[in-house]
Amino acid sequence: MRPEAIGERPVPERHRLIFYLGHLEAFDWNLLAPVLGLTSTRPEWDKLFAFGIDPTDGALPNEPASAWPPRHEVEAYGRQIRERLWQALKRGMRDGGLEQRIEVALEHRWMHVETLTYLIHNLPYELKVQPGPSAPAGAAAAQPAGEIEIAAGAVTLGKSRQDGFGWDNEFDEQTVQVAAFTAGQRKVTNGEYLRFVQAGAAAPHFWERREGAWWQRGMFAAVPLPLDWPVYVTHAEASAYAAWAGKRLPSEAEWGRMAQATPAGEERAHPWGSAPPEGVAGNFNLRRWDPLPTHSFPATASAWGVEDLVGNGWEWTSTVFGPLPGFKPFDFYPGYSANFFDGQHFIMKGGSARTAACLLRRSFRNWFQPNYPYVYAGFRCVA
Repeated sequence: MRPEAIGERPVPERHRLIFYLGHLEAFDWNLLAPVLGLTSTRPEWDKLFAFGIDPTDGALPNEPASAWPPRHEVEAYGRQIRERLWQALKRGMRDGGLEQRIEVALEHRWMHVETLTYLIHNLPYELKVQPGPSAPAGAAAAQPAGEIEIAAGAVTLGKSRQDGFGWDNEFDEQTVQVAAFTAGQRKVTNGEYLRFVQAGAAAPHFWERREGAWWQRGMFAAVPLPLDWPVYVTHAEASAYAAWAGKRLPSEAEWGRMAQATPAGEERAHPWGSAPPEGVAGNFNLRRWDPLPTHSFPATASAWGVEDLVGNGWEWTSTVFGPLPGFKPFDFYPGYSANFFDGQHFIMKGGSARTAACLLRRSFRNWFQPNYPYVYAGFRCVA
């Protein structure tokens, strides 16, 4: 990103990019300083950069770029916070809950790597500089996609509190019985969605029309619409397509059943097995900027043969974001999930090309409003 882009607001529903320059440090400070015995030197900035926005009432931010502090001052603010926190941490733990807070701080940063990616995606190309080539693409040959029968059975949602770090909405672990269903072997592609558009539906946000042909707006260049890439759409668009096709979106439990359960009644850490994502070939963990054909990584298929479940685009479910039984908010961050238990957000599972490996655990839940078009989110149909 070019320096002059820092004052831009590429997504109308979000803060200007300058906010994110200060947000990560302010978040860490507000989270860690109280248990490290530190007092603030810029409390007004700690508040200014504390939280992003997620407008649900149609009211969009409209302040000018000049309302934000200069970049050099925000960078100095961040450097001071990092140094003070680092020096305090080197002196040792002062609170039994500090380790959990550090986990929150680290995963929060990885989440914002993805947030910043889709924000920058919406900048004009002249304001961006490609940092380097992506990792080599998969070389799998395309085979016709079909539907997979998923037998009735159990699936585990959430995780145990003895099973390492998780965000508050990931607890507690529960077993859910799922009826038999059929699932698309792969995500719905641009080519499949194009037929819906030709039937009268609106084109997705990532498409644009040029001289009578459809193009996809990639991160650093527009390309003729790749028909075998997964389509990125809103929840509302995904639901409308599924209904048009005589199908529907999977529930969170159905998604988990096809991704982690096995016909033998066991469950896997990931669709492909127990191997951590860092050592598995797939379009995730920041290896690429754009999607790949949905058939690129057949080796990551689940035990049922369902492909492309992790990476290459989050997958919308029909489940409204809400608490699992036994939910307890973080005492130090009570609003992280609970503020969004409003019936206006839907759960996404899986991950995109820009999702870090630590966020690819099966219990992780992402969520967005149904008409938010900017995230890297696709879907598959079930029946």
